[in-house]
Amino acid sequence: MQTILTGVRVNEEPTLGNFLGAYTPMVNLSHEHAKTSNINFFVPDLHSFTTPIDHSKLYDQTIKGIKYYLAAGLDQNNPNLHVYRQSRVPAHSELAWILDCFTPFGEASRMTQFKEKGAEHPDAVTVGLFNYPILMAADILLYDAKYIPLGEDQFQHLELARNIATRMNNKFGEDLFTIPAPEKEQVKFMHLENGLRIRSLTEPTKKMSKSAENERSKILLCDDPKLAAKKIMSATTDSEGVIRFDMVNQPGISNLLVIESLLSNRDLQDVIADWSGQTSYGDLKHKVADSVMHFLSDFQERVNAISDADVEEILQKGEQYANEVANTKLRQVQKAVGLIK
Repeated sequence: MQTILTGVRVNEEPTLGNFLGAYTPMVNLSHEHAKTSNINFFVPDLHSFTTPIDHSKLYDQTIKGIKYYLAAGLDQNNPNLHVYRQSRVPAHSELAWILDCFTPFGEASRMTQFKEKGAEHPDAVTVGLFNYPILMAADILLYDAKYIPLGEDQFQHLELARNIATRMNNKFGEDLFTIPAPEKEQVKFMHLENGLRIRSLTEPTKKMSKSAENERSKILLCDDPKLAAKKIMSATTDSEGVIRFDMVNQPGISNLLVIESLLSNRDLQDVIADWSGQTSYGDLKHKVADSVMHFLSDFQERVNAISDADVEEILQKGEQYANEVANTKLRQVQKAVGLIK
């Protein structure tokens, strides 16, 4: 069976954009491939240390983050679904060190995310921030994963993982690592050819970001449903006066149409047809606000129905599986590099 692997950081409260752009597609993929693939869903809690966080909340945020995915529809009864924490599988850290020693400094230093985050927070740049793409490569290569659902901003790191795996295979044997599929194949697999990002409610030319300082710009999954509805009603639109789907000239209105389409589970073109040419932005906002309010109420009720004990039981099973698979691969690598016979 092929392996599909994805990891989601949980040290910040996710937004509606995260849910519609990442949670829902991943859950749909897990259902689509439930019988034909191992689906490794892990929490990269070690990656959380690459930027400043509140360490006293990390454990609870991990449990809560898994509840969100379960509430989104991740099937905990699927025997091919494996949920685990990165930190509970020590092979991740050891393989990362081995891969470090076969990764040229120049290649690692070209990672765009490191440069961007380093520029934003120069006083908080750590070796961990520089090194985390190699740990990400270990996360992938330990399980011979071919498909890795991830955001566009991580494609460069995926290419680094492919380069490292190819280099190691050339040196130690072609059967050492499975080479992950290239970017175009990943995009096709994830059905992202026509993907749309959820935009900020106050600056609709930008994506909705969970780290944005302006609380009105984002809807958090923990928001009070009535507060979320008010955020929709105050969303930035334009002065055109006519509803059209145009992400360039009317990004605010277009963003509301996308949200309505996804929350109502209707084809975007059908939603556009319903509203195109109408002149009341208020009516559209009221409709989207109502959809958001009902979504959050239902979703939060599902989250609250999942106990910590439920999550711990799922993690125990997943981490047993992950350690067995990862340790087998690690021993193969240790033998290849001469650490064991």
